[in-house]
Amino acid sequence: MNRDWEDRVTAAWATFDEYPQDRAAAFRAVIDTLVAELPEGSPLGLFEQACAWDSTGHSDRAAPLYREALARGLGDLSGYKGRRAKIQLSSSLRNIGQADEGVKLLTPELDAPSDELDDAVRACLALCLSSLGRDREGLSLVIGALAPHLPRYQRSMANYARALVEDADAG
Repeated sequence: MNRDWEDRVTAAWATFDEYPQDRAAAFRAVIDTLVAELPEGSPLGLFEQACAWDSTGHSDRAAPLYREALARGLGDLSGYKGRRAKIQLSSSLRNIGQADEGVKLLTPELDAPSDELDDAVRACLALCLSSLGRDREGLSLVIGALAPHLPRYQRSMANYARALVEDADAG
């Protein structure tokens, strides 16, 4: 879509906090109005609608929209939004009791080209793993993601993160 549309979507999301839970439907209507400008079934529109449902507490409504956006080629239109959709879909899946699907969706993202979403991938994957009782693996991901941001102890924390996974694999 064009830059003007993207800017208006960004502006709409900037107002999200102005919509308390009892006005969640009004926020979704703002997004729906913008999506109506797109061709029917646009992966960008499906993604924005999924985000709106997800952000207003309806993971169950968001998950199918994320799936459809990805199936319709969201990642081809925008690799960044495609990756966001995978992260957010995994979170939604965890919220609706399907964390195993979230793990399957996000695990390949650990080997994807690096970008600013790397830590979000690891955090969401850690939550999915924890929901499946795989806390040591999840903790390893979180510590590994945190380590590069620390002013000291990066090497130690990275080693501890690896050891957690090795211990989990050995057990």
